[in-house]
Amino acid sequence: MVGSAPEAPTEYNARRQRPPDQPPAPGRRVQLSINLEQPDKRLALFGPADRHLRTIREALGVHLIGRDQNLRITGQPEQVNKAAAVIEQLQRLLRRQDWLSAEDIGNAVVAAAGADQPRSDDEIEVYARGRYIRPKTDGQKRYVQAIRDNDLTFCVGPAGTGKTYLAVAAAAGMFKRGQAKRIVLARPAVEAGERLGFLPGDLQAKVNPYLRPLFDALHDMMDFEQVKRFMVNDVIEVIPLAFMRGRTLNQSVIILDEAQNTTPAQMLMFLTRLGHDSRMIVTGDITQVDLPDGSPSGLVDAMRKLTGIKGIAMVELERCDIVRHRLVQNIVNAYERK
Repeated sequence: MVGSAPEAPTEYNARRQRPPDQPPAPGRRVQLSINLEQPDKRLALFGPADRHLRTIREALGVHLIGRDQNLRITGQPEQVNKAAAVIEQLQRLLRRQDWLSAEDIGNAVVAAAGADQPRSDDEIEVYARGRYIRPKTDGQKRYVQAIRDNDLTFCVGPAGTGKTYLAVAAAAGMFKRGQAKRIVLARPAVEAGERLGFLPGDLQAKVNPYLRPLFDALHDMMDFEQVKRFMVNDVIEVIPLAFMRGRTLNQSVIILDEAQNTTPAQMLMFLTRLGHDSRMIVTGDITQVDLPDGSPSGLVDAMRKLTGIKGIAMVELERCDIVRHRLVQNIVNAYERK
């Protein structure tokens, strides 16, 4: 049974006195107060000597004042809403990092400033207010288009090419548009040189580190409470691959991440979970197989066996599609030369 229908993303409403449904008068200034999610990261959010706030103020023409655990934004209604969207995006980033770069601030401002511009066909609308995920390279554009056009998409490529991130974004976009009723994110719990048995806690605690990248991507698409609510209602699942056995998933978007670490039998089990009106996305890096020596990769095996079947797309991303920090591409190149 599917849980409650997804809620629309929260809108920031400027606090002002006016008759219902009547737009504010031209030139009227409004004020909005935002509670800081992590007051201990206030310095990272505001920047040294409030440098980040000054950047937002100068770009959007608003006035920002931080007091205790609140940030007050004053200005024209449209600009206040854009500034609020910037702060929301920056607070999402701070959930998984302890600092913000000038590039982070600039990207958030550009995204908010362009939120009311016509969207291009390859942009993906997700739950985060005013947020559109944009493929940044030709390879990523081909990948997003393949997901839209096919029921099953395989994507391989090196670290940093956006394989997982764009898959989760596509799933969130389809979920928001009502094209799917569930999102299922799976990963094999295969050690990369470590051993699960030595990790503390019960089974769930042991596998959570393997699922963390999927949670990180998901939290970029919607706020924490929204993710929590959808998971409680069983419309979003983030699970180890082994928990997929015996299920058939209809009207779902199903993503298998790190698929290079599946065996052929596990891959067959996963692929046969595909139900009616569902989409499936399989991602992995075939240069980073952590299976025991001599064990064939289910991802390599599946791509060889399924080539040429209608409705199945295979996309290979290259080093030029790496969109993480500029050094990541240099690091990948250096290791390949060695």
